[in-house]
Amino acid sequence: MNKNSKIFIAWHHGLVGSAIKRNLEAQWFTNIVCKSRQELDLLDQVAVKRFFDEEVVEYVFLSAAKVWGILANNTYPAQFLYENLQIQNNIIHSSYQTGVKKLLFLGSSCIYPKLCPQPMKEEDLLTWPLEPTNEPYAVAKIAWIKMCESYNRQYGTNYIACMPTNLYWPWDNFDLTSSHVLPAMIRKFHEAKTSWSTEVVLWWDGTPMREFLYVDDMAQAGIYLMNNVDCKIEDSKCKIGNQNWLAFDWVFVNIWTWKDVTIRELAETVQKIVWFVWNIVWDTSKPNGTPRKLQDVGKIETLWWKYSTELEDGVKKAYNWYLGNK
Repeated sequence: MNKNSKIFIAWHHGLVGSAIKRNLEAQWFTNIVCKSRQELDLLDQVAVKRFFDEEVVEYVFLSAAKVWGILANNTYPAQFLYENLQIQNNIIHSSYQTGVKKLLFLGSSCIYPKLCPQPMKEEDLLTWPLEPTNEPYAVAKIAWIKMCESYNRQYGTNYIACMPTNLYWPWDNFDLTSSHVLPAMIRKFHEAKTSWSTEVVLWWDGTPMREFLYVDDMAQAGIYLMNNVDCKIEDSKCKIGNQNWLAFDWVFVNIWTWKDVTIRELAETVQKIVWFVWNIVWDTSKPNGTPRKLQDVGKIETLWWKYSTELEDGVKKAYNWYLGNK
């Protein structure tokens, strides 16, 4: 991408999209196109096609998705499947029709099997059953990967995808009915502390293991991939920057930290930062989810990218922001 390349960020107000926009602007990219959900309904095929025809964008960051936590995933499976597939179909096909130079799709670690060998490698995709509580969402994300791959194969497009771990940052969603585990914990511990409660009740039994990545680190990785990874087909292989031709499975790549913690350890970290001194109670009637999701990041490490924000530092930033904006 050149500094004046026309770049479209799908849903720039979201957790991922806003981070990409902020980091592009910090790197002096000056021709960024953004539309609010009111201005452009990504579920509307005609509206999306009209937008691409009129704007003639060169690069697309596909960060738009219906993304909530395990409770919402389990409650609204049809809605998650339908809306995510519709967004994908509209943007990817319109990108192809209007000659977009490159598209980066931001996926999710939920694409991997529930009992996947650890650490999870890109080639483990579709080898075992998915976690039931978020299977519709995961199926939609897998379809996005396969759509990028299929368009590359059939039409010679340059579409790539990355699978980040659990993302968080200060401007996160702290709604207890739709948030992910980390912001939900921050809110629960803070409210327990300020209400003088003697306990915090958390889901699961605390044993599942998760990685957490500060969203600005993910945004920098996405921009790095957009600038350094090409999926131009040549004998069913994919070009990685200026390196030699490598295996086609590079159409998507993991973005992680190589470090995971149990949910119990995460809770204890948040408890320490919030300064809540009472008890944690685990509600074992709630689902645990996937036991562990440690991804192998060997591929992106060959491109000399590495995260920079450690978990405790990131949680402190998130909590300090929450204190001033709750």
